[in-house]
Amino acid sequence: MKIIFKAATRKERRQFYREEWSEKDLPEFITKDLWQREFGFDHDGTGPNDRYKTFKNTTSLKRFLKVKAPFAGYISVAFYNNPRRREDWEKSEFVFDVDAKDMPIRTCNCDSVCEICLNEALDLIKDMVDTLKGDLGLKNIYIIYSGRGYHIRILDERIMESDSNLRGELVKYVTGADIPKNLINLGYTKVFNTRTKRNINLLTGKEQIEGITPKLLKDAIKYKNLLDNNQWGLFQERLGPIRSKKLLNSFGRVNLSFVDGKVSIDLKRILRLPTTLHSKVSMKSVEVKNLETFDPFKYAVPKFVFERKEP
Repeated sequence: MKIIFKAATRKERRQFYREEWSEKDLPEFITKDLWQREFGFDHDGTGPNDRYKTFKNTTSLKRFLKVKAPFAGYISVAFYNNPRRREDWEKSEFVFDVDAKDMPIRTCNCDSVCEICLNEALDLIKDMVDTLKGDLGLKNIYIIYSGRGYHIRILDERIMESDSNLRGELVKYVTGADIPKNLINLGYTKVFNTRTKRNINLLTGKEQIEGITPKLLKDAIKYKNLLDNNQWGLFQERLGPIRSKKLLNSFGRVNLSFVDGKVSIDLKRILRLPTTLHSKVSMKSVEVKNLETFDPFKYAVPKFVFERKEP
């Protein structure tokens, strides 16, 4: 798998956009009202400095991609009546960005991303989608594999016109960042319970977490099997009331850091355009049609990767 995560060359990018990329693969939520979106491009790997682009239809977008073969392509979460100037904002998608390489707790030792941390990121995405649908009742939720992680893109009209403050509160709820008011009485939300249990179970002992000493980390791992049966009271009893409070307070912050909160509250953010190439790792950004069966190594590897010769 290591060969997959090599950066794509200019020649490989041109091959991808000329031979493999198709406008038919663009998700409907992208093609609908395409003209209201701002596009941005990175042509040399230094960042999206070619911005304020607009396309009236997929034909003009296709022509641009085939000619330019960009290092990366992006599209705004915002809808504008004048996207070229980012003026007359109407609404924005509500998004969550989970990048596997930036997760504060993961069981692998890779330098970037690998099959292990990508699977752990996908498991988190599944839990978050359940919360978004079950607890918040949100609809029109789309999942995009970004190349090194996942984007949850929500186009529910009830939330798209909301401001950054409301989105920030929802991020804290969905990630389980709301700190329990009464840690000993277990008077905390199911979401906090679920996210914290998941993350404690992922601990390897190598983590450095603010507010948690190496000894407390070691003891949390020692007693984490109690959480398999939701024995939170016994788990806290083993740690002691003061140490368990420190642990759970710290994990409120840890839970939040699994997503890039700045992305979620930014009403004018640009995100990687589905179907385009993540050239740093030579993976396609693709829509996840089925969370249970999706495998990035099956659906997101461009053809040129298999044509590479081992060094």
